[in-house]
Amino acid sequence: MKKALIAFVVATIFGAAAIFAADNVTLTIATVNNPDMVTMQKYSSEFTAQTGINLKFVVLPENELRQKVTEDVALGAGKYDIVTIGTYDTPFWGKNNWIVSLEPFFAGMSPADAKAYDRNDILPPIRSALSVDGAQYAIPFYGESSMLFYRKDIFAEHHLKMPEAPTWNQVFEFAKKLNNPSKGFYGIALRGLPGWGQNMAVFDSMMNTFGARWYDMNWKAQFNTPEMRNVWEFYKKIITEAGEPGATTAGYTECLALMASGKAAMWYDATVSAGTLQGADSKVKGKIGYALAPTVKKANAGWLWAWALAIESSSKYKDQAFKFLTWATSKNYINLIGQKVGWAQVPPGTRISTYDNPKYKAVADFAKMTLDSIKNANYDDPTVEPVPYKGVQYVSIPEFQGLGEKVGQELAAYLSGNESLDQALDNCQSAAQRVADEGGYSK
Repeated sequence: MKKALIAFVVATIFGAAAIFAADNVTLTIATVNNPDMVTMQKYSSEFTAQTGINLKFVVLPENELRQKVTEDVALGAGKYDIVTIGTYDTPFWGKNNWIVSLEPFFAGMSPADAKAYDRNDILPPIRSALSVDGAQYAIPFYGESSMLFYRKDIFAEHHLKMPEAPTWNQVFEFAKKLNNPSKGFYGIALRGLPGWGQNMAVFDSMMNTFGARWYDMNWKAQFNTPEMRNVWEFYKKIITEAGEPGATTAGYTECLALMASGKAAMWYDATVSAGTLQGADSKVKGKIGYALAPTVKKANAGWLWAWALAIESSSKYKDQAFKFLTWATSKNYINLIGQKVGWAQVPPGTRISTYDNPKYKAVADFAKMTLDSIKNANYDDPTVEPVPYKGVQYVSIPEFQGLGEKVGQELAAYLSGNESLDQALDNCQSAAQRVADEGGYSK
């Protein structure tokens, strides 16, 4: 009896200490200002209520997030405990030990917690893209490919029919017919804001299907080819003749706002946007149709991406951070958002069970197209001609972040008329070749 009493007192003391410790832990989370991430922040109080762990969010535009987080992890400053990164960043950051392997944390889960979390439910292509040598370094918060959104009502009004797999020439013709700038309505919205994760995300996938490529198999830059010139000319033509004005200031968020406010007939961008366009605040709810990424020469032109959560190596609270990672990417979180916000707005592209869920399928008319787009994305073989790299909307080398920024700036300068096509392509050719030579890739 005495031993039992002592054990009870000790357990009570240590239990109280654990709660007190949790109450004094604040995790700092760097994240992007996309709608799904904003929703995560809004409902994160549920996590604090369950665990006693406090959260501080630093929400930044995509380009600024990448810059600040890269600086922090490279310097080991420890400003953030949890960082939001993508499929591009994860392999390099894992190899550099900027973020920690999650394998020891998964191994330490109780059988009940591991079963409830169901790690094998995560879509294999996404999980693989967030792993290094078989070890997972980040957990996807949402996954995506790209697809074409279009206004079903506007197409019906003009007696137009969108194919399930349109070509870019068809999209251009549709956009010209529906463009009505005098009334503030545009044929298509496309990102023009410079940045490797902004205009280049869209443009890279177009480059691939037009037959262009960054490098040949010997790592010789390929910006001086007819295929590359064709896609640059087409991008400017479709934006100039049928796109939104001031395109070089329009990134993902601005294009989403155009489509959601009913000011664009079409928009080619991330599949994850479908949930927002079906949200309560969307003026086009119920009016949106979906098609696969437009093509020219190469089928399966959609990109593959996931915004994921990882733990910085310099974090002092790795165990608590892992608790948040698994909370925010769990089936329970998806159910929470489904109940609180709506099933059409749950984070897509991560779990098999989401696409088997009758509640989700009942309201998410975009579910099949999203899943098809993710499955069709050709991460390992993205181009018409063979290339020595992987990645649909990026080149899977560490130097691409800087190179992609440079080319994105050149594309914006060409779109805005501040630079000729010849000059822009020459600048890109030089920059790309310098990266290949200095990086030791050239043969």
